[in-house]
Amino acid sequence: MAKPNYTFEKRQKELAKKKKKEEKRLKKMDQSSGETPTEQSPLTKE
Repeated sequence: MAKPNYTFEKRQKELAKKKKKEEKRLKKMDQSSGETPTEQSPLTKE
């Protein structure tokens, strides 16, 4: 019987977690950057 490869499973889990965190960060950045230009536009006109 084959031995389970726990290192591989752990690495895959870490990569999935890292990917999810990065996607969250990018989503948060998009939302904040979407608001930033509208906030800066009135200040620039003054």
